[in-house]
Amino acid sequence: MAIITILPLPSPHSNASFSLLNRRFSSPFLSPAVNLRRITPLPCGFRVAAVPDAGAAVLHDAGAAVAVMTGAYALVATFDTLTQRNIIQQKFSRKLVHILSGFLFMASWPIFSTSTEARYFASIVPLVNLSRLVVNGLSYAKDEGLIKSVTREGKPEELLKGPLCYVLILIICAVVFWRESPVGVISLAMMCGGDGIADIMGRRFGNLKIPYNQQKSWAGSISMFVFGFLMSIGMLYYFSARGYFQLDWIWTIERVAFISLLATAVESLPTTGIVDDNLSVPLVSMIAAYLSFQ
Repeated sequence: MAIITILPLPSPHSNASFSLLNRRFSSPFLSPAVNLRRITPLPCGFRVAAVPDAGAAVLHDAGAAVAVMTGAYALVATFDTLTQRNIIQQKFSRKLVHILSGFLFMASWPIFSTSTEARYFASIVPLVNLSRLVVNGLSYAKDEGLIKSVTREGKPEELLKGPLCYVLILIICAVVFWRESPVGVISLAMMCGGDGIADIMGRRFGNLKIPYNQQKSWAGSISMFVFGFLMSIGMLYYFSARGYFQLDWIWTIERVAFISLLATAVESLPTTGIVDDNLSVPLVSMIAAYLSFQ
């Protein structure tokens, strides 16, 4: 049974360090000092903190992890079936999996408990996918559905490049930042939404190329900026509406627009053969978001 405790709010004039939603930033790795003036205070003078029973929290989080993993497999299987039946093209299917997998994973975080260990249960899902990528990428096994769904040319070794970076970023954002920080939310939105849609729009409308990189187009870069921005704001609102953090929205919109512009510039650089976009875009977004919200 959960124990309900009533905790007093700190005075707005006190020297207490900032914590999202008036609680200390709970990442076991980072404790950024965030500007109090950018946070909308809670309207009441107290908050209710639920302290879950340890055993119940473990069962809850284990069940949530199984549910999310089942959904992830169903998503990939659905697009694999659509590709095999020639309903959608393989490249389009791969990008839709790229976009939806990260967003659905991030959107599932609220179903996990409030325990400290919840983030680790959530990270089991991409961790299992990481093991599948390594096993198939090294040709210890051969999952044709997986290879067709997430690779460009259908080669197993491709699994150890972009797709592996993708799931590593999912794990980092879940474990390090989790639900209490805008940093992980923005990083995943830029990687999944911005970069994913940029590729789709670039292939379809990308006749006008960027002068310094003929592999990228203005249509793709503009889409990267617009959709990276919109999806970041949308996911920030999603978590804010559920009480994980409250933001000064005008200030936040300005910062997210800057991060989107920076991520777009990085995505447009001719470094695809050296550094994968699934690594460069979210890492740059992560650093910029961390500094912006510090």
